[in-house]
Amino acid sequence: MKSTLKRAGYSKVQRQMNDVFIQFTSKVIFLIILLFSINLFMAGHYTPGGGFVGGLLAASAIILLLMAYDYETVKKMIPVNFHLMISSGLALAIVVPTVLFFFGVPFFTHQHTYVNVPVFGEIALHTAVVFDIGVFLTVAGTSLLIVTLVGGTED
Repeated sequence: MKSTLKRAGYSKVQRQMNDVFIQFTSKVIFLIILLFSINLFMAGHYTPGGGFVGGLLAASAIILLLMAYDYETVKKMIPVNFHLMISSGLALAIVVPTVLFFFGVPFFTHQHTYVNVPVFGEIALHTAVVFDIGVFLTVAGTSLLIVTLVGGTED
């Protein structure tokens, strides 16, 4: 099969044969890392974790895809603008404490309430979750932007 591919004009035959295994396993591991990132993000209010660690793990999952595929392929798979991701994350992280400050609450003091949901029962809603989403987006976007800029790809 190698010689047939070489005769057809493919010069990087060995790399193409190995890429199939790397690309398949990177997709599987990407999903596992991303799910663990979401788990750490959700558990961060009661145990160690949260937006920062979750954002770093989400960025590392996408970096794994960048190692297996080229930048253009990953950009087609996950069409995310890193600059917009950073901007929206910073906006969320700044707006939540500022709005609470205007309601007379000390800065960075988060509020919570409980809502009764028919299937799940009583669920706690925290403003810290919205703040952590902002941290998650900022950290993941910044990490990915740094890696793509150092890697030499243009965004």
